[in-house]
Amino acid sequence: MYVNNAPVDVPVGATAAEAVGVWDGAVAAQVRAGERAIADSRGIVTASDGATFAGAIYRILRAGAREDTA
Repeated sequence: MYVNNAPVDVPVGATAAEAVGVWDGAVAAQVRAGERAIADSRGIVTASDGATFAGAIYRILRAGAREDTA
């Protein structure tokens, strides 16, 4: 599988966030903090706790700014 064009190896059953962590631990922390998001190869945001699969391609995106509606 790939994260931002870099090949990564993770065990079967690993999550997308774990794959990002293998690629870059600091970015994985940003994902956990909600500062970044994980998208699939089409740019569709995917759950960070979703299971990876052979051939997966993930991209890291900046998370959108949240506005208070109060």
